[in-house]
Amino acid sequence: MKRIEISILKPSAALQTFTQTWQDAQMDEAVTPRLVFGSFGEFFAEMTERRLTLLRQVAAHEGQGVEQLAQVMGQPPETVRADATALVELGLLDQNADGGLSAPYDEILIHADIRDAA
Repeated sequence: MKRIEISILKPSAALQTFTQTWQDAQMDEAVTPRLVFGSFGEFFAEMTERRLTLLRQVAAHEGQGVEQLAQVMGQPPETVRADATALVELGLLDQNADGGLSAPYDEILIHADIRDAA
C-alpha cells in the first residue's frame, strides 16, 4: 500500500522532520513521502472537503478527466479543474498527457500535534 503523510507542524518541528527525512534518504533508507503545513489554517485552505471528495472520486475511478468528474460530482468544470490543479501541485494527484487523473497514493495519514501546531 502506497501512502503519504501529511503533517501540521510548527516551523522548528517541520525543519527537524525535513532533516531526518533528508538523512534517511542519503542513507538509502525507505522514505515515506510527506507534505507539511505550518498551521491548521494552511491545511484547511488547501485540503477542503470538496478537494478530499475529488481525491476519493479520482482514486475510485482513475483515468477520468475534469469534464467527466465534474458531471459525476455535480460541480462546474471550472471548479473541478481548479481543485484538480491544486491537488496535482500538492502531489496528491497525477495527470497524464490526455488530461486523465490518477491518485498515486492508496492512503493518506494526517498528523496534527495540537501543542505544536497552535
